[in-house]
Amino acid sequence: MKKTTTALLLSSLLAAPAMANNIDYFVGFGLGYQEDTIKGDVRKDSDDLSYEARVGAIFNDNHRLMGTYSYKEDKFDRDDSRYKHEQHLFLASYDYLMPLTADGRLQAFAGLSMGGVGNKLQGKNSNDFTWGGQAGMQYRLTNNWSAELRYQYLDMDYDKQGLTVEDSQNVTFAIDYRF
Repeated sequence: MKKTTTALLLSSLLAAPAMANNIDYFVGFGLGYQEDTIKGDVRKDSDDLSYEARVGAIFNDNHRLMGTYSYKEDKFDRDDSRYKHEQHLFLASYDYLMPLTADGRLQAFAGLSMGGVGNKLQGKNSNDFTWGGQAGMQYRLTNNWSAELRYQYLDMDYDKQGLTVEDSQNVTFAIDYRF
């Protein structure tokens, strides 16, 4: 029964885009502030600007599938040592968009993300799975342009030689072009 339910749910999600009457594709970029919790030999939160590139599609004005790449680099001092933390995120996300105005230009959204993360801390590299969720607001400026403000939380699995990156939180402002 469990396998049948899982298969039915998965096939429904995959078939939804095929049944969509209205599909808007988009590309965009974002700039954000990101904080990563580092524990172990170095107890310090790594925080700095993050940069994001994104592509995706919006189905029937309420379902968004998106792929993103983001990058963050931070250098900091701790206990007379200089540290450098680099992070590359490759995420696939689903968001449900809820219109807040009659014309649908202002929308709230919430969703889930999962993908791969590359953390490099003091030359120790690790590529791991990450997952989490996001919520925010999107405003459609014109028929082709939209802007969004988003909060995202991601769980991390980096654990190398006494250093762990436990999670990542970011607030991002993004601009998208729909076509």
